[in-house]
Amino acid sequence: MGNIFHGGGDADLDMSNGGTAVFVDALMLAVSALVEEPWDYRFAALLALQDQNVAGRGCVGFGLADIDWGATPAERARAKDFVLRTTDLALARHRWEELDYEAPYAERYLRRFREMVEAYEPAPSVEPSRDGRFPGPDEAATASCVRHRILSALPHWDSCVRCSEEWN
Repeated sequence: MGNIFHGGGDADLDMSNGGTAVFVDALMLAVSALVEEPWDYRFAALLALQDQNVAGRGCVGFGLADIDWGATPAERARAKDFVLRTTDLALARHRWEELDYEAPYAERYLRRFREMVEAYEPAPSVEPSRDGRFPGPDEAATASCVRHRILSALPHWDSCVRCSEEWN
C-alpha cells in the first residue's frame, strides 16, 4: 500500500508508506523555516495532514489541483514560488541531521514533486477549499512544536509529524 500525490495530467508521485513519511518530514522541516504569509501556513497545514501516524498508512496524498493557489495571477505565482522554495530547501537537506533515520530516496521524491509543481499551471480559485482538502484560513498550521521546532497540525491533530512518529 502506498500514497499518491497528483500533479497535472499523468504527472504523479507514487510512494511507499516509508517514502511518504520521509517526504513529509523533509518538507515539514523546510516549510516551517519559510512560512511568512497566511497562505504559507495553509500549505504547511496541508503537509502536516499527510501524517500517516494519525491518518493511517496508505491514506494520505493530495493533488495539486486540490490546492487553492489564489484568485489572481500574482497570488498564484507567489504560492507556486513558495512551494518551489520549500521543496528546494528540503532538497538542500535543511535540518536532515535531526532525522533519526537515513533517507536514501528522499531526494528522488522531492525532485519529482518539484518537477510536478514547476510544470503545473494553477487555475484561478473561485472559493477557498473547493473540496475541503486544502485547509482554509482558520485551519492554518500556526502552532509550532516546541520540541521539534516545526509547525504542528493543530487544530486538526494534537502533535507535529515528528512527535507522532515517536509515539507510534
